[in-house]
Amino acid sequence: MRSVPTPAKIIFVAIVICLISGLFFSTGLHAEGSNSPKSPIRITPPAPQIDDKERQAELAARRARVAEAIGPTGMLVLFSGEPRVYTNDVDYPFRAENNFYYLTNLKQVGATLVLLPGNVPVLFLPRRNPAAETWTGHMYSAEEAAERSGIREIWEAAEFEPFINALRNHQTYRPKEDKLLLSSILATNGAMASYDALFTAADKKEAALFQLVTTAPNSREYGREQRFAAEWVKTPAGFTVRNAGPIFAEMRLSKSPLEMRLLQHAIDISIEAHERAWANAGKANWEYEVDADVAYTFKLRNADNWGYPDIVGCGPNATTLHYQTSQGQVKPGELLLMDVGAEYEHYSADVTRTFPVNGKFSPAQAEIYQIVYDAQEAVAKASRPGATLSDVNRAGTEVIKDGLLKLGLITDRNSMQHRIWFMHGTSHWLGMNVHDVGGGSKFIPGAVFTNEPGIYIRPDALDYLPKTPENEKFIAAIKPAFERYKGIGVRIEDDMLVTADGVRWMTEALPRKISDIESFIAKARR
Repeated sequence: MRSVPTPAKIIFVAIVICLISGLFFSTGLHAEGSNSPKSPIRITPPAPQIDDKERQAELAARRARVAEAIGPTGMLVLFSGEPRVYTNDVDYPFRAENNFYYLTNLKQVGATLVLLPGNVPVLFLPRRNPAAETWTGHMYSAEEAAERSGIREIWEAAEFEPFINALRNHQTYRPKEDKLLLSSILATNGAMASYDALFTAADKKEAALFQLVTTAPNSREYGREQRFAAEWVKTPAGFTVRNAGPIFAEMRLSKSPLEMRLLQHAIDISIEAHERAWANAGKANWEYEVDADVAYTFKLRNADNWGYPDIVGCGPNATTLHYQTSQGQVKPGELLLMDVGAEYEHYSADVTRTFPVNGKFSPAQAEIYQIVYDAQEAVAKASRPGATLSDVNRAGTEVIKDGLLKLGLITDRNSMQHRIWFMHGTSHWLGMNVHDVGGGSKFIPGAVFTNEPGIYIRPDALDYLPKTPENEKFIAAIKPAFERYKGIGVRIEDDMLVTADGVRWMTEALPRKISDIESFIAKARR
């Protein structure tokens, strides 16, 4: 006969169940949702929440700055971008053109923005089509586009050509009611001054049509812009085609607080991806297994995409700058270089770390790594408002030269010998492109750039030097050092924000020192 449990037994069992449940849920939280000692991986903070009014105000301010730049006799035309074919009838995922997105916050195929004198924006938007949406997904309604962009003058996309033809003939244009998706200005003749300013200037051949043009022949990004400009100049009608690119390059150099929140989130996602990969790399056999942790994290944290194809190279593969195949073996005792950055809301991170697969740097690996680390420190020290990318590159390069000379990998620090092992610059601008606009601009507060020196001892580097007596002498002199370090590739890359008196490391949460990397890996793999 089964005995009846006593109250004491019932209480005891209940306590045990509670303890087990608590342990279970606590373990789950440590694995995913906290930064406790049991989970050294830094979990990405929640995505930034941006109020519609805040976003609309910033977009309006950007459009006002562009309107001021193009002046009272200019108009701007921006296309949203077109789908690109992956193969046959399959397209790549659509990504709106950066500057169009910068002024509209819209990701819509076939949309066009026109900015008329006096800061009067007109958005040409494809009309929603239920049949098309069945196949390719939701399209913006005029109301949704207005909410995202703050633009209240929205016409059907098919009206763009008639509108442009009217401008060529110096005629005002208003669409018919069924083509007017939303209106608050032009349909009520409230912006006649915009047309008058254009036509008066065009009569004197002083009007300007601003758009994104490129000098590169066969540009893949701005094909429609080139075709539009080529067609326009056949009958210019008093308008000179001018490049809007420099306007956006100047504006986008310094990031607003809103932009910084988006960029920081892309960086935070990238940091988590790096750390997850480090934790699992000791169990991996192939580079693509490590890369899978990156792809998983990007999806898990709702990144738009990567900002550039992942670079995950182990051993000698780390000496190839843009190594993207991820087909090599992951071997204990070798270094693994990971250059991976997430893109979030059109802003791209760019982060590189090089770490030992087995969790411990060898003496030779540590010697190369420390030189690169010290070069990074020199770049940061040289970075302040008024400096240039060339200035900080020189600062980092001098450290690289000294280090290579000390290790015996070069014989003359005042020559170009170092370029055999360090063949790129230390820095580039960062933002809506991984290699962003800005050119030779001086550092200003709010600008973001990368700090990425590297040393790459390619196993075949000496084989391709010209066969000259000078090179033969050089090879003989550095041969012992080359044999010690060959196959080692190290790059460390951080994202830097220029401040009023220096820089802030936006990627500072990701371990960078040799001791910190080794400590993290040891904790993460327990």
